[in-house]
Amino acid sequence: MNALIWFVILYWVISVGIGLYATKFVKSSRDYAVAGRSLPMSVVTATVFATWFGSEAVLGVSSTFLKEGLGGIVADPFGSSLCLILVGVFFAKPLYRMNLLTIGDYYKKRFGRAAEMLVTICIVISYLGWVAAQIKALGLVFNVVSGGYIPMHWGMIIGAASVLIYTLMGGMWAVAITDFLQMIIVVVGMLYIGWEVSGMVGGPAVVIQHAADAGKFNFWPSPTPREVLWFFAAWITMMLGSIPQQDVFQRVMSSKNEKVARNASILGGVIYFFFVFIPIFLAYSATLIDPGMVSKLLETDSQLVLPTLIMEKMPVFAQVMFFGALLSAIKSCASATLLAPSVTFTENVIKEIRPWKSDKEFLFSMRVVVLIFTVAVTSLALNSQSSIYQMVENAYKVTLVAAFVPLAFGVYWKRATRQGALAAMILGLISWITLEYTAPEGMWPPQLVGLLMSIGGMVAGSLMPQLVAPIPQAQAVLSTDGQGS
Repeated sequence: MNALIWFVILYWVISVGIGLYATKFVKSSRDYAVAGRSLPMSVVTATVFATWFGSEAVLGVSSTFLKEGLGGIVADPFGSSLCLILVGVFFAKPLYRMNLLTIGDYYKKRFGRAAEMLVTICIVISYLGWVAAQIKALGLVFNVVSGGYIPMHWGMIIGAASVLIYTLMGGMWAVAITDFLQMIIVVVGMLYIGWEVSGMVGGPAVVIQHAADAGKFNFWPSPTPREVLWFFAAWITMMLGSIPQQDVFQRVMSSKNEKVARNASILGGVIYFFFVFIPIFLAYSATLIDPGMVSKLLETDSQLVLPTLIMEKMPVFAQVMFFGALLSAIKSCASATLLAPSVTFTENVIKEIRPWKSDKEFLFSMRVVVLIFTVAVTSLALNSQSSIYQMVENAYKVTLVAAFVPLAFGVYWKRATRQGALAAMILGLISWITLEYTAPEGMWPPQLVGLLMSIGGMVAGSLMPQLVAPIPQAQAVLSTDGQGS
């Protein structure tokens, strides 16, 4: 094995050790889930950015840009960064004031037990693809840096196991501390590689002009009804479908006050949007540095363009910087997306079925679920043929059609009822699933139809005579968040 893989091993051991160090701060289930609501602005901003700047930002978005241009990446980073900004502007303060453990707790307080269960299951399902994408990326990186010595499937298993260790023990504290340190590595590493590659191609202006001449900056779709609808659907899938997610909610609730919760979400989204263009710049630079390699990989596996460029054209130090940054990005995202659904499932499903006798028992159960979920997503990653970008984008469709409308209307519309929320969830899910199987490439994108049906279900179900008993404490929830009309 080469020197690079030994650096990766050393870095991996150190980062896992730092994560395990965070275990000392975990004294309760609330410490484990939301870091005791004590994180400062710098750490929350770092963990917001680090959670989103994962494998899809470095490998998925850049490879999609090479094939489809700017219009092909409307979901991420355009939709995803706007998601974080919208969370900060519209949702961070009212949700923070409610002092909840999970996003599922909001649905329980506002719309009742059935809504809580349905949304929680949808949220957990949505994470399967996202976490599997990170595990798949870890396998790819281990395979590349070892020169093929470590097969991709073993790379996935090794990567998943190592991330599991500190996430299992340290929870949100471990995720936050490692995210803060890994954000520094990501920023420094990516800026350095950008500077190196820029010198090889004659400066950023050369790359930008070449991309413009190739039509890669064409953002808007063709002015036909179908193209416009599908473009809009791709944009809102991550922009709105990511809002009712536990990883976003955890960062809001982990903040030391509501001002930090709001500002860190907005700042993290802005930083993410601009920073994700560095991998795009690097990948497109490869078309000037080695067009033959790029052409070949676009036909086989475009996700390998950037790692191959670094391995074949960069000195060892640059390789160390790049893969250190890449591993940091993937680890941050993987740990966050392992923890979030596990905490949600434990709090909003298992706890409701089998209440805990003590907080220690609850904490132990969270860790068991983290372990089980890691095994499940690793299995999915080992057997999935989807690209990293596709796995991430598809993950948010279920929460878009089932969870977003009840959350938004529940916070900002006092007349939203339990019946309306259940109608929104059921109609959104049924219409989306039906079209995914009967007309997945039809005139109307299935997830857009699901969203519209969800809105219709919420409005009609709330205004019609109430056949489903309302939640007695719903009005109290509204008065707590200070919203509604």
